[in-house]
Amino acid sequence: MIAEWIEEIKKTADPEKLGMIIVHNGIVRGTSKDGKTVGAMKLSYDKGMLEACVKELTGREGIADIRVWINEGMLNVGDDIMRLVVAGRFRTDVLPVLQELLSFIKSRVVHEEEMYA
Repeated sequence: MIAEWIEEIKKTADPEKLGMIIVHNGIVRGTSKDGKTVGAMKLSYDKGMLEACVKELTGREGIADIRVWINEGMLNVGDDIMRLVVAGRFRTDVLPVLQELLSFIKSRVVHEEEMYA
């Protein structure tokens, strides 16, 4: 998926807007932030809120494309939670948008429930 997204972006993006593509791949950890052993995770997300966020961020100066995939349902340790790709002109354009997108998704879009072993 990531490799395909990158190739699509490289083929379709305005070359004047494309100088960097950055990827985030979130994975279910075996240990929670407070040190508990995680057995699984239940994840759901608000598709409309995600779509609105991606649309707004894609319109930012220096951003060529944004792709997001979020895994929904029961996830096991080691499963992918989400994949994000942000493409744009310069590092100074792309990195802040990736950070804002990830923070927004984690705080407002997804609902994660860890199941402890």
